[in-house]
Amino acid sequence: MSPFDFIGNVPFDLSVLSSIFPRNKQISDKARMLEKTGRIIRLKKGLYVASQDETGKALSRELIANHIYGPSYVSQETALRYYGLIPERVYLVKSITTKHSRNFKNTIGYYHYQNCSMEYFSIGIRIEESCGINFMIATPEKALCDLINFGKSLNFRSLKDVSIFLEDDIRFDMDFIDNMNIEIIEKCAEYSRKQKSIDLLTKFMKHERNL
Repeated sequence: MSPFDFIGNVPFDLSVLSSIFPRNKQISDKARMLEKTGRIIRLKKGLYVASQDETGKALSRELIANHIYGPSYVSQETALRYYGLIPERVYLVKSITTKHSRNFKNTIGYYHYQNCSMEYFSIGIRIEESCGINFMIATPEKALCDLINFGKSLNFRSLKDVSIFLEDDIRFDMDFIDNMNIEIIEKCAEYSRKQKSIDLLTKFMKHERNL
């Protein structure tokens, strides 16, 4: 039985490590040894996660992203791929935060955090449960709005632009449009940096659903 079994795949700091190994006075040295032998993985300074070989539990990139820098929620292509709404694999884990924009890199992956206002942040996020753990992630509607809102070259001028973006650029699952909560998109537009573009997304959704 591993001493990390009760933690599983949840990231932890040095204080938790001290509680697991109370006899080790130099806990930083203990962390380095555990990392060197592959029992734990360093996510950033002072933050770790037990390896899958140690616990038998798969690591969650989404949960790790929440812990590396927060408050934050997983979004944009990362969230859309998680929901199965775009076909391409996503290697950069993208999140939205109320803190300054930051980038992190560790042996598990690359993490990008985009700043937004508190008013915008609070719209369209939820707690997702997967493999016994919970993490914060954008709803499909918010993830799509975030992708538009923070995309440097995305500025829609017509419904045709929206159609090209969804169908050709990101190959969005158009069958899902009937399930989209348009109210979330409308709320995002109120606090968006690109209100016109997200308003056009709303109009496109309503047009496709004959609303």
